[in-house]
Amino acid sequence: MNPSLILASSSPRRRDLLGRLGIDPARIASPDIDETPRKGEVPRVYALRMAWEKAAAVARGAGEIIIAGDTTVAVGRRILQQAADADMQRNFLTLLSGRRHHVLSAVAVIDVDGRMRSRICDSIVRFKRLSSDEIDGYIDSGEGLGKAGGYAIQGKAEALIDWMAGSHSGVIGLPLYETRALLRASGYPLA
Repeated sequence: MNPSLILASSSPRRRDLLGRLGIDPARIASPDIDETPRKGEVPRVYALRMAWEKAAAVARGAGEIIIAGDTTVAVGRRILQQAADADMQRNFLTLLSGRRHHVLSAVAVIDVDGRMRSRICDSIVRFKRLSSDEIDGYIDSGEGLGKAGGYAIQGKAEALIDWMAGSHSGVIGLPLYETRALLRASGYPLA
């Protein structure tokens, strides 16, 4: 019998991205964890820890594989969490304007035997220099609220990005190359 895949995320984007691999999760469970960065924690370590903790926070039954992800936007050692309101989003977009930043997308998979595997994808993104009107217009669209760094690359923000190196799916929320490799290594049947 093939294992069932459990998505430890309430993100519709992660579910859509799994669909690109031909996967429809058997179950979706939203993990309840504290996502506060630890004092002095660097972004790469934070992103991996979040993916691990999200995967571990979901109960796994017999024959189930759990997958969880975390996407962290970082400027240097500074972690830009999810934009909770328009002021936070404005601060993030002003900081990101005209400069490069890293989008770290971590994936953790727990296989049917309880073994956890993880990978991280580091993409570099640069916004054009944003005018106040462009920032205000983007904030008014509402699409960046609740998103790491205050933007969603799969929406209107994509037209404001003048350069990117790395994984587009990783910036959206689940790097498909790394995800596929982890699932195959964990015994999940993929073509």
